[in-house]
Amino acid sequence: MPEEPRHRSDAVAKRPRRETIGRWSLAIAIVIALVFALLPSPYVIERPGPVFDTLGTAEHGDEQVPLIEIPDEETFPTEGQLNLLTVSVVGRPGATPNWFEVLGAWFDRSASAVPTEAIFPPGITQEDRDAENQAAMVDSQQDAIAAALVELGYDFPREVTVASVFDDSPADGVLEDGDVIAAVNGTEVHAIDELRGAVADNGTDAPATLSIVRGGESLDVEVVPVERSGQAILGVGVRMRYEFPIDVEIRLDDVGGPSAGMMFALGIVDKLTPGAMTGGEIIAGTGTIDAAGTVGAIGGIRQKLWGADGVGADWFLAPKANCGEVEGHVPDGMRVFAVETLDQAREVVEAVADGDDTSEFATCTTE
Repeated sequence: MPEEPRHRSDAVAKRPRRETIGRWSLAIAIVIALVFALLPSPYVIERPGPVFDTLGTAEHGDEQVPLIEIPDEETFPTEGQLNLLTVSVVGRPGATPNWFEVLGAWFDRSASAVPTEAIFPPGITQEDRDAENQAAMVDSQQDAIAAALVELGYDFPREVTVASVFDDSPADGVLEDGDVIAAVNGTEVHAIDELRGAVADNGTDAPATLSIVRGGESLDVEVVPVERSGQAILGVGVRMRYEFPIDVEIRLDDVGGPSAGMMFALGIVDKLTPGAMTGGEIIAGTGTIDAAGTVGAIGGIRQKLWGADGVGADWFLAPKANCGEVEGHVPDGMRVFAVETLDQAREVVEAVADGDDTSEFATCTTE
């Protein structure tokens, strides 16, 4: 019987060794991948947060209280819901989600992985961020009250007040903290966006005449705006000061930022007008607001869409400026309206309540 060639037996002997090496290599690769997946990432994850009905109650201390209360005025019964949305952030600097969690967020329609510094800018402490968000919420509540009362025809002082003057800015040495900017080039301003618009209309080629009130005295000063990031600016920080004709209380704990302004305003309008503005419908929305009723852009709108879907809202009011982020991310069965003012938002809500044709209203989706 002929002897089997030696090289064939060698090949058979080497095959198990190759298979063993391959298995170990695969096992090591899996271990490395798992270790890498569990390492902290440079991302945090945004998810839908709690939803609050501005017509309902919220937890305040140890009790449930009306989210909006107008104690000394006649108010009217409401129905349905006007929901404001929030976004929850998973992770923080020094304790970010691992890569496995980030990968899960990329496959979750309701979540987004965003760079940590986009939510937590370097150099700003968590305490500073919380304080800033809380201050923005307080300001947004005051702006919402003002916008609602203006919408309902109330007349009251609305003053754009200088809160700070930036060093080496056009306003440095001209304007002072506490100055009330009453008009720009003869046009009255009663909201921060109105001031920005008037300064933009003036441009940077000529001085703007500012009519101000300082210490009870009226005077005119001139400031030549400069361009920063494509905008004409004076170089001041401003905030609104109001003298409301009625008392409106908004109580919502542990929620920060300005994005609930429009929904607060709608809730106030509903409570102060006869009839249920929603007609019993569940309507959600988001957007900043100023005293003139201008609705502004917000962050986290995709998460807010899914938060609205989670409470059964079929109708959603979105700032027109956010429509580019909405396209392709609308939950099934939800209709998203694009609004720029409180008046537009109110018209949409009333049309939905009455069962009217809503096709004439702008939407954030291609139909």
